[in-house]
Amino acid sequence: MTESSTRPAEREQRSGAAARAGELVASIERNLDRRVVGQQRLRETLLISLLTGGHVLLESVPGLAKTTAARALATSIGGSFKRIQCTPDLLPSDIVGTQIYDAGQGAFVTRLGPVHANFVLLDEINRSSAKTQSAMLEAMQERQTSIGGTVYPVPQPFLVLATQNPIEQEGTYELPEAQLDRFQLKDVLDYPTPAEEAEVVRRVDSGVFDDDDQAAIDLDQARELQRLTAGVYLDQAVLDYITYIVAATRRAGEVLPPDLARYVEVGASPRASIAFARASRASALLQGRDHVIPEDVRHLAHRVLRHRVLLTYEALADGVRVEQVVDAVVRAVRTP
Repeated sequence: MTESSTRPAEREQRSGAAARAGELVASIERNLDRRVVGQQRLRETLLISLLTGGHVLLESVPGLAKTTAARALATSIGGSFKRIQCTPDLLPSDIVGTQIYDAGQGAFVTRLGPVHANFVLLDEINRSSAKTQSAMLEAMQERQTSIGGTVYPVPQPFLVLATQNPIEQEGTYELPEAQLDRFQLKDVLDYPTPAEEAEVVRRVDSGVFDDDDQAAIDLDQARELQRLTAGVYLDQAVLDYITYIVAATRRAGEVLPPDLARYVEVGASPRASIAFARASRASALLQGRDHVIPEDVRHLAHRVLRHRVLLTYEALADGVRVEQVVDAVVRAVRTP
């Protein structure tokens, strides 16, 4: 079969896959609509995380529906949900699990920790010690934990949603760069509008949040969604656009004005390009398309790069935000 004869068939297959994915996503969104008021970007970020299997770091003050949205998403796919409140005295075994001696059996038995769930919410991750934070790296990267020399796979899909409070810094530990890089996206949440806040109060008063939700899809369909997302077409020109943007963060002195380039200490790693490619496919699918366009890449630039482009202390002193640098980098790279 020639290339010209296969292309229409491939396009038709991709179009059918996008339609199927749209049906599944619409079912999930109906559940989210009931539980989450506003916070459209948070909902989009969580859906991208689900579609790609990537982890998310959420930064905001308390009370902006992070836990509610994560729990609603887990319920929507019939997945298990565990919340871990991070504290300075939290131990690695409190997260991954440990071996205990069972007197009845006369042997050591393994008790798996809360990380063995489909959705794991690490609340205020920066309050846990570096040793405890590092215990998550194996689960996040390898999708497994090691306890007593035995490897235990985590369930699939597996998503880590970590939160941190940018206001209260007493008793916190800065996340190491190696762990930050494992988060596919970092989102910074805003307060709701007065109208949205009034709707939240109305729903609380009416008891909406007291009712149990039913799953919109099952875990097999969630895994199907991830396969459909991976099949979204990414043209070579758009892929080159992604890699040029990421490479530009490492060559700030060549692509940015000198007064801005001096604030960039470290650029993004190749994981940023991988995150762009995966998240852009999911973004296209959420928009009902079977192919990625440059606007998908630009739409995700802040969320992919804000935790990977490290600025100097001088930038902090001068009030320069990483989003300003990211915007300048994206403007400096020609759009295909």
